[in-house]
Amino acid sequence: MALDYEQQYYSSSIKYIVGCDEAGRGCLLGDVFAGAVILPKDFKCDLINDSKQLSEKQREEAFEIIKKNAIAWGVGRCTAEEIDEINILNASRLAMERAIDNMNHRFDMIITDAVKMYKYDCPREALVHGDALSQCVAAASIIAKVSRDHYCLELDKKYPEYEIAKHKGYGTKVHMDALKKYGPIQGLHRFSYAPIKKLFIEKISLF
Repeated sequence: MALDYEQQYYSSSIKYIVGCDEAGRGCLLGDVFAGAVILPKDFKCDLINDSKQLSEKQREEAFEIIKKNAIAWGVGRCTAEEIDEINILNASRLAMERAIDNMNHRFDMIITDAVKMYKYDCPREALVHGDALSQCVAAASIIAKVSRDHYCLELDKKYPEYEIAKHKGYGTKVHMDALKKYGPIQGLHRFSYAPIKKLFIEKISLF
């Protein structure tokens, strides 16, 4: 499938289109990350695709290609505590806003992967399956995913007993077994998420 959705919008008034996507929305721990990318209008790279369709090695390679060739790119994030306070949808939106602001570049349009944006006074489209239709959104998904994976590797060094490098914060058996043994970590795990909330309540009830 050609990732050329945004091509229809280029015009004399729309020269810079920023794609946005997030990573880590379904995780039980850590920050949710967002990427924002402006690509040259005529840029093409077969490796750029929905990050979920790429291997880890392919994502890392695409990550470097995007950083080298993008007109501008940025990363934004929201902490687990922010997610618990404002919910994951609003946190994902805020992370996207931070990613866009961190680009430090003008833009004329925003295309996101299904998340509606309200902050900016320009054309905006919340495109369902945007990372499979738009090259700039796919690029943003790679920036977000690889940035979050790197962050998870750092967390793994700090909390080796949770084996975060293996599961990246998702609710796998390895992660759930570690949670049952060691309990959730304040400031790292998302206590508004049902599996964490349940474990926390069970732990409190033991005392």
